[in-house]
Amino acid sequence: MSKYESEISRRRTFAIISHPDAGKTTLTEKFLLYGGAIAQAGQVKGKKNSRTATSDWMEIEKQRGISVTSSVMQFQYDGYCINILDTPGHQDFSEDTYRTLMAADSAVMVIDAAKGVEAQTRKLFKVCVMRDIPIFTFINKLDRETRNPFELCEEIEKELGIETYPVNWPIGCGKEFQGVYDRNKKSILHFTSNGGAKAATATEVSLGDPNLDGLIGERLHAQLAEDVELLDGASCAFDMERVRHGKLSPVFFGSALTNFGIEPFLEDFLRMTTPPLARTAGEQVIDCMEEDFSAFVFKIQANMNKAHRDRIAFMRVVSGRFDAEKEVYHVQGGKKIRISRPQQLMAAEREIIEEAYAGDIIGVFDPGIFSIGDTLCTPGKKFRFDPIPTFAPEHFSRVRPLDTMKRKQFLKGAEQIAQEGAIQIFKMPYAGMEEVIVGVVGTLQFDVFQYRLKNEYGVDLIMEGLPYEYLRWIETEGEEPAREDELTLPTDAKLVEDYKGNQLLLFSSQWSIQWTADRNKNLTMSEFGGAKF
Repeated sequence: MSKYESEISRRRTFAIISHPDAGKTTLTEKFLLYGGAIAQAGQVKGKKNSRTATSDWMEIEKQRGISVTSSVMQFQYDGYCINILDTPGHQDFSEDTYRTLMAADSAVMVIDAAKGVEAQTRKLFKVCVMRDIPIFTFINKLDRETRNPFELCEEIEKELGIETYPVNWPIGCGKEFQGVYDRNKKSILHFTSNGGAKAATATEVSLGDPNLDGLIGERLHAQLAEDVELLDGASCAFDMERVRHGKLSPVFFGSALTNFGIEPFLEDFLRMTTPPLARTAGEQVIDCMEEDFSAFVFKIQANMNKAHRDRIAFMRVVSGRFDAEKEVYHVQGGKKIRISRPQQLMAAEREIIEEAYAGDIIGVFDPGIFSIGDTLCTPGKKFRFDPIPTFAPEHFSRVRPLDTMKRKQFLKGAEQIAQEGAIQIFKMPYAGMEEVIVGVVGTLQFDVFQYRLKNEYGVDLIMEGLPYEYLRWIETEGEEPAREDELTLPTDAKLVEDYKGNQLLLFSSQWSIQWTADRNKNLTMSEFGGAKF
């Protein structure tokens, strides 16, 4: 195997998904800890002077103790080069999570052992199924009182429609949590907490060890023997092919907070996952081992470094090797460009790099030429990767700056944040930007938008809620743009444009959408805007 093939083969790129507060960001921190990327894990929540999580780099994330934007982290472990995508758990930021999953080759689904499958877990799981990617389950917080592990596995199968295969099994929970039983090795990993240092103290003993009663207690030993017999007799067979197509989820138990079961999970996960997956570009399938470089933009983030007012485009390398010295072709821009300051990322920390391989996530300085979904490739190739759909907002507000003298900063900030995909901004056709309407998928995005305008652009906002709940793109197919006086619209509908000139209609009810369709026979409306971006 050549160095080129070897470098790609050792890449693993995965996203961590969960309902809020299931322990996703804490698990990410512990992975980084084992990889030697950080020296001490940061508490996601806690006292005012406690450390914050590495992946939560935004000031508002540190203050609220939640992830509101996806983070990218790369580290080395046991010969693997790992790219972790830590996603927001809150449903109001599900669109950012969706785009991030487009860049992942597998997903780790974190479930709270006391709460089981929660609402946001279901939504994110459906996206993973659409992607046909492997889904690994980590049932977290065994250091607390939990539900029965059989009941949890049954709920995953029933609620998510995927079979489960427990790779290990918990011994007790809460204060009695003793460790996990490895079904493959038929041995027990007995853990002793050491306060969050890199390697949790673990003692490995066989299930038949005569001293087991003294180690985990007679009652837990008897319970484990009964559970193992039931597991071996009733659980489905392990099938790696089904795992790789998201039909069977390997299940692991542990506690991210206390390091119980984290390293065995990481090692088994890396062993089971595959090198970078291929991506489709229309009729073409672009394989990771193809020598020609290709990548797509899945995320844009402004002001990661406030001092420099920078703007970073996150790219997933799909095939080949990226060379910082060579020009690439920007398909949507229709020209050759040299990528400026390519970077490897550790949340908000960055390191300039000279090369990257298929599977890697790199950040590049964006002077304002990139959009989400853009394709970059070796000059001479002109395919486009399949577009990333744009979700229709469900909440709208009319927004203006409190200080009219700061209108320029307001418009710049609103447009930059809109280009990240966090919000969508609209204006009245033919009216310039005198009136700006902001649309979001979840209302918490309004808070983040307001916070960022003040914190990053020095602009206080006046926000006025609007009654609209639905948005539809108008498909003109090269025809002249529609005029409001040419359309027959109900009183609770409004014609607007986005900042790229696409026309849309806002509605306050499903009834209004149908009423408009019935009275405008030549009008074609679409619920998704993926083809337009």
